Amino acid sequence: MTDHGTAHAPIPVEAHWLNVPNGLTALRMVLVPVFAWVLLSHPHDDSWRWGAALIFVFASITDIVDGKVARKYNLVTRFGKLWDPIADKALTGMALVGLSIIGELAWWITIVILVREWGITLLRFLILKYGVMAANRGGKLKTVMQSIAIVMYLLPLPSWLHVVGVVVMWVALVLTVLTGLDYCREAYNLRKKALAG
Repeated sequence: MTDHGTAHAPIPVEAHWLNVPNGLTALRMVLVPVFAWVLLSHPHDDSWRWGAALIFVFASITDIVDGKVARKYNLVTRFGKLWDPIADKALTGMALVGLSIIGELAWWITIVILVREWGITLLRFLILKYGVMAANRGGKLKTVMQSIAIVMYLLPLPSWLHVVGVVVMWVALVLTVLTGLDYCREAYNLRKKALAG
């Protein structure tokens, strides 16, 4: 109670940083160099390519699980907010760069996607003083399409299925650019509204 007889709302206590979701985020970060080594050390060996694809899929699943667990059990922390998107971008970025290094994905596609991904991540931090830009459906669909495309590129697929992978990568690229522009528009409107208010 205050001197005026009114009660203050309890101050929310942040969950301890040492928890399961953050552990999964840290595991994903550790898997990035492991994935890079498996992909780049034997890029033309089918068994190693399957290994790289499985590591990528497993790491991607940890991203889904840690988010669900953090929200369900109120385990969202500043550590998770900072490192979870970094871990995601590091995994996707390493996959794209690795595929370009071994000559299976055009460098310009990798560069366009990485500039968009890291650019929007930076924009999120810069715009925080005006408000939070939540992930929209387009952004989530973009992430799914990127992951599917990367897995199809990683797997030693027959030529006709590789063509499907190329199409999926182009869809992912278009969604990446369009959603990036949409986030820029949202950031502009968020700032404009905050300044007007």
